[in-house]
Amino acid sequence: MVEQSTRATDRPLPLPRANLLHLLEQMVLIRRFEEKTMEMLALNRIRGYCHWNIGEEASVVGAVTALTENDRLITSYRDHGFAIARGTPPETVMAELFGKEGGCAGGRGGSMHMVDIARGYFGGYGIVAGHLPLAAGLALAADYLGEDRAVLCAFGDGATNIGAFHESLNLSKLWHLPVVWLITNNQYGMGTSVHRASAEAELYKRACAYEMYSEQVDGMDVLSVYEATERLLRRAREDREPSLLETLTYRYPGHSYADAGKSYRTKEEIERWHQRDPIRLFQRYLEEHGILNQGEYDLVERRVSQKIEEAVKFAEESPFPSPDTLFKYLYAEEGTK
Repeated sequence: MVEQSTRATDRPLPLPRANLLHLLEQMVLIRRFEEKTMEMLALNRIRGYCHWNIGEEASVVGAVTALTENDRLITSYRDHGFAIARGTPPETVMAELFGKEGGCAGGRGGSMHMVDIARGYFGGYGIVAGHLPLAAGLALAADYLGEDRAVLCAFGDGATNIGAFHESLNLSKLWHLPVVWLITNNQYGMGTSVHRASAEAELYKRACAYEMYSEQVDGMDVLSVYEATERLLRRAREDREPSLLETLTYRYPGHSYADAGKSYRTKEEIERWHQRDPIRLFQRYLEEHGILNQGEYDLVERRVSQKIEEAVKFAEESPFPSPDTLFKYLYAEEGTK
């Protein structure tokens, strides 16, 4: 297991000050966005299922920040934070949750199907592990076309017990595809703990079956996630070798809105993980290195709060898709590729 300290890290600064502050603001933005999403769901402004990244911000932001502009990203349905971290405006993510035309998928995808092709985000997918073969396909296309890009495929711990996981990893190694498989291990597949569902609970070790490089990092430490992901993505681009990265993290709410997350977790366990809140850990790290003070952090919170309110306003004012377009996008239109 990854050693988990009460400090973010003691190592030297790996990025310029502006980049470090950007990491912090992105994590705060995702946290506050998700909290507002919970509020909007309770008010029936958002309908359907919602799966939040609350507690997983370091794993999301650290990994996505490591991507270059040319790289591809594809994820599971816990995808709001991934879209925001990739640069999709919060207002279009919120509008998508509202089912509005101004959403990043035109109001047709909702919570589990964010997408932003222009930014290299090929979407969230509702079928567990269903997107892993698609990630292999994206990597195969990059290799076939000789493109200088890698693919980052993010999924939860529950996906590692599904056949598509093994098939995709096996194929990616056989064909030397430029993909990084990212397990966001938040300890539970819905209400079942990893230790109850997997004979080998240290999931990164599964890569050995395919002679694939793998490692495990502290998913509550944004810099550890960033450094590992950046290194493995570079390896994928330069050496055309896939790898498996497991980030150990925790979701503070339940699996979705229908799950309080209390029947299968103890208060002590939840509190233990709250003591390692990724935002607080990184805030403390920045303070210890003289990069941030409380006043500056308060400014971050105010900027984020304004962005969230603007996102809700945009979502509320955006129209619903016209019923006349109900069957649009079901088939390729003539003249399109």
